[in-house]
Amino acid sequence: MAGQITPVPEGVLAGEVFGPLGGIVEIGAVSATGTWSVGAASVGELVSRRRDEVGRLLDLVRDIGGFSPATMAIADELGYLREHEVTAPALLLWSGAVEGIPPRLEDLEQRDVVRRMCHMAADVQMTYLLQALVTAAIVSGGDVRQGAARIVDALALASGLADETGRTAPALVFRMWRVAHLPALLRPDAGTPEQGKAAFRAYDQALEALTTGA
Repeated sequence: MAGQITPVPEGVLAGEVFGPLGGIVEIGAVSATGTWSVGAASVGELVSRRRDEVGRLLDLVRDIGGFSPATMAIADELGYLREHEVTAPALLLWSGAVEGIPPRLEDLEQRDVVRRMCHMAADVQMTYLLQALVTAAIVSGGDVRQGAARIVDALALASGLADETGRTAPALVFRMWRVAHLPALLRPDAGTPEQGKAAFRAYDQALEALTTGA
């Protein structure tokens, strides 16, 4: 019906969440080395050491999207949270290829290049994660304030996984998301149905209040 939000399968919504989350744990594994060494990164070690935070984050994702156990199992099926090789080309993709592809791929493993890619990738994937969480919350329905509070908690946990130094925080992610994603959804010529626009605006206001105190 015109003006209503088109139903989206749970698996699609969950995949949109677990994709950036996979990037976040890879970025975090490299950052956690302290040397920006791709070869020394271990996703398995990071996930094991931060088991409680990862578990809480997945619980929040389940609650935000109202996802079933079968849908949540997609996270394990994708393998992002298990030990696997982290590569510099993968970081380049997570960061949107802003760094560029050098003539020699091994140059992507230089310390300064890896650091820049990780910082850019954290910004990009955290904003994608927020977009996916808000979309899942809207589709699942429920109270906006409660959903926004869960989303902020999820952002705090994901930010800590991406970078333990505190460089990434929910307030920053919110501001990046608002300029990177919302205009395309909310401008007058956007194809978003009016019901969807109202829902995104409601989450924008609730998230602003929670992250900035406005």
